[in-house]
Amino acid sequence: MIFDAAATPLAGEKSRGTNLLGVRAYNERLVLSLVRRFGHLPKAEIARMTSLSAQTASVIVRSLEADGLLLRMEPSRGRVGQPSVPLKLNPDGAYALGLHIGRRTAHLMLMDFVGSVRDQIRCSYAYPDVGEILTFTTKGLNELTSKLSGAQQQRIAGLGVAVPFELWNWCSEVGAPDAALEAWRNCNLQTDLETLSGLPVSISNDATSACGAELTFGKGREHEDFLYFFIGYFAGGGIVLNGSLYPGRQGNAGALGSMPVLVRNRKTGVLEKRQLIHSASLHSLEQRLIAANIDPVAFFKSQAWDGLGSILDDWLEEASDALAQAIVASVSVLDFSRVIIDGGFPAEIRQRLVALVREKARASDLQGLSPFEIDEGSIGATARAMGAASLPFFSRFLLDQNVLFKGDA
Repeated sequence: MIFDAAATPLAGEKSRGTNLLGVRAYNERLVLSLVRRFGHLPKAEIARMTSLSAQTASVIVRSLEADGLLLRMEPSRGRVGQPSVPLKLNPDGAYALGLHIGRRTAHLMLMDFVGSVRDQIRCSYAYPDVGEILTFTTKGLNELTSKLSGAQQQRIAGLGVAVPFELWNWCSEVGAPDAALEAWRNCNLQTDLETLSGLPVSISNDATSACGAELTFGKGREHEDFLYFFIGYFAGGGIVLNGSLYPGRQGNAGALGSMPVLVRNRKTGVLEKRQLIHSASLHSLEQRLIAANIDPVAFFKSQAWDGLGSILDDWLEEASDALAQAIVASVSVLDFSRVIIDGGFPAEIRQRLVALVREKARASDLQGLSPFEIDEGSIGATARAMGAASLPFFSRFLLDQNVLFKGDA
């Protein structure tokens, strides 16, 4: 995808083109992050929350307005003195592209500065092939960006990518030829994508990206700490502490799919120790579909969950039991007061799953644990691609939530 370097910039931006998509100064990032979190703020409130002088806050706000990142709203009247003018993010101030590479599907989206999905495309496959994914991404980037004007293309901040780490380690579960997955070990995905897109590329684990989307755009904005599960082809998750994603010492915190749980063998009735991914995952559901002679690729493409009957009921029962065990174990280590569960399935399936998890968690031995709530996620299957698309915004314009919570004090 080649962007026209000679595309006409927005009015008044000729001398600020580099600054527009460059890394913003700390105080500019702070202002943008606060406005994003609260929806809109007047200059006086921005100055108060940032501890900046009124003059400095005005200079920063004028600069962000001139760069097209902030918009003035209608004045708020009804108070003594001059009416205040709230400021909000300009949806067209910046754009980002988000790519989710899954084990059965790929998803590419164009997102604006306030987190609204402007356009998106998907593809399904039997297994992820490096060449096919790069071809899909090349065509998809051209399709999504061709609908933007030249000036809008100049405002694309980058491409974020959500992908399972060490994709090559799951040959038997994915059902792919060894060589196809080994190719992922040998490719430099970031370099390849930067070459074909001409954009800066940021890469994150897919479940971590989903957690970041919930934190940035979903219910996570309401909580400083929570445990997050995303039920994709494999179960994964994330940990949020003090309003920020907690990566862990080696960047692997929240690898909840690896947590051991006890699951009853459907054939023998004997309890067996397994990892969470083998029970609370769409891979587990896929195995049930195959046993029932249902094409899983066609099923996940159609999302026709209504007709599964006992197949779905049995999967929900096993998945909810395993999730309840994982939640109780996690809460005993870090006393989370909130657990959020989301996944790559329709909202009504998420609702059924969460209701069962609540029921099983309440029936567990909770002696010595602080009370906790289990909530549905608010984004769904697009969470991984949305989280990916948010990466360029945080890289160039925003601060993480940790700074914002401190700013509220």
